[in-house]
Order: sequence, then C-alpha cells, then structure tokens
Amino acid sequence: MELNKIENILEKYFQGETSIAEENELKEYFSSPNVAQHLKQYQPIFGYFSQVKEQKMTQEIPLQTKKRKVAWLSIAASIVILLGIGAFYYVSDNSTDNVVAKSELGTYDNPEEALAATQKALALLSNNVNVGIESVHYIKEYEQSKNKIFKQ
Repeated sequence: MELNKIENILEKYFQGETSIAEENELKEYFSSPNVAQHLKQYQPIFGYFSQVKEQKMTQEIPLQTKKRKVAWLSIAASIVILLGIGAFYYVSDNSTDNVVAKSELGTYDNPEEALAATQKALALLSNNVNVGIESVHYIKEYEQSKNKIFKQ
C-alpha cells in the first residue's frame, strides 16, 4: 500500500502539485535503503537534496567593495561636463560680442537708407517664399495624380 502511495505522490511531484509535507515524505522514502527497484532511478534526485542540505559554504566572501573608483569616476565626469558647459558659454559669448560690434544692430541714421535696406530684405524674403510655393504646387500635382491612381 505504501508503494502505491509513493508512486501517486511521485506522479503529483512531477506535475508540480505536491505539498511540502508530501515532498518531505518522498525525501524520506528515497533516503531509506529499501527503495523499490523500479523507483531507484529517482533516488539520485531526492538524495541530492539531502546532500546539499548538509554542505556548508567554505568560501570567504569579500566585504569591501570598490565604490571608491565609481566615486572618482563620477566626480571626474561632473568636472568634464562643467568645463564643457563653461567653454561653450565662453565661446558663444565672445562670438556674439564680435557680431554686435561689427553690425551695430542694423541701425540707420538716414530714413532713406533704412527704407532701402528694408525693401532689400523684404525682396529677399519674397523670393524665398516664392520658391517654397513652387514646391507646394508640385506636391499638389503629385497628390492629384496619386488620388486618381488609387481611387480606381
């Protein structure tokens, strides 16, 4: 009767449906010397658990970690970033000062010169907008032909 019970528990064990008490029962059975011949193939599985339970860890675990290198690395990275930002602002600040000094902000004392400069800027803007409108015209033609093709 006990053999049938062990076989049923073993079947449940391989299906993953056993309780801890049933697994302990299997461990006890397979650690005993009177295991049925057809179940001896499962003995190493359950014998392994008892062997591992008796083993002790003898390897020493180092307690000191290497956080110092990480700390220095993060400090160095922060300094590099700050120097990069400082250099960027220094260079951009100097370049804007030179441009302002050369162009004098585009101010004119004579209203006729100011009018001529404004008309020149507006003509340049108009030419560039016209080029953009021509591109839009080509896109409209493409859309119309695409709609003709894919509606059929």
